[in-house]
Amino acid sequence: MKAIALTKESFDAAIAGTTQPVLVDFWADWCGPCKMIGPVVEEIAAEQEGKALVAKVDVDAAPDLARRFGIKAIPTLIVFKNGEPVNVFRGVQDKQVLTAALAAA
Repeated sequence: MKAIALTKESFDAAIAGTTQPVLVDFWADWCGPCKMIGPVVEEIAAEQEGKALVAKVDVDAAPDLARRFGIKAIPTLIVFKNGEPVNVFRGVQDKQVLTAALAAA
């Protein structure tokens, strides 16, 4: 499974519509560190299929979502549980850190 792309229109339904923990990668195409973490996010999406939802939000295409969650630097990765943010990571992270945060949510 691949990470799903979320927009302003689909975000709330996707996040609130699941009992699974959700990892959202706020990124942009021009961002070098985002390109570094992108493959890691896709690996997590494949490995966590059925256990967690993994999504991506392009901050250039969805600036309202970036403002809503106070995204001031990218990549920013947020783990949601029951529709609420429970963990925030800024910058490139180790895969183990992200998977542990999903498991704990």
